Amino acid sequence: VQLVESGGGLAQPGGSLRLSCAASGFTFSIYAMGWCRQAPGKECELVAAISSGGGGTNYLDSVKGRFTISRDNAKNMVYQQMNSLKPEDTALYYCAKFGRGVPWYGDNWSRTTSYDFWGQGTQVTVSS
Repeated sequence: VQLVESGGGLAQPGGSLRLSCAASGFTFSIYAMGWCRQAPGKECELVAAISSGGGGTNYLDSVKGRFTISRDNAKNMVYQQMNSLKPEDTALYYCAKFGRGVPWYGDNWSRTTSYDFWGQGTQVTVSS
């Protein structure tokens, strides 16, 4: 399994970034995927997740209305569009794959234990 994130960088408050994650080494279309972010000194928190077919999405309350997760199963890609960025969005953002057998149900999406593979991360810094 390989997950490779890209698209991070420096953005001004109120700006936008689009993260991408290229997945390989597994049957991408049958697994839910998520984005987790980790700020210095803090645990990774799941900010968004998307079901295997893309019809279901979940978001951390603090990013609802600003972040949009999507996927392209034909290209084995998952994306996260981030708008109206705030300094508190600054973190290392990881793409993560749902574990085998973990159901897309309830708040499973928000638990790091629901995921079994993670990328190396892409840094997002929001600062003026």
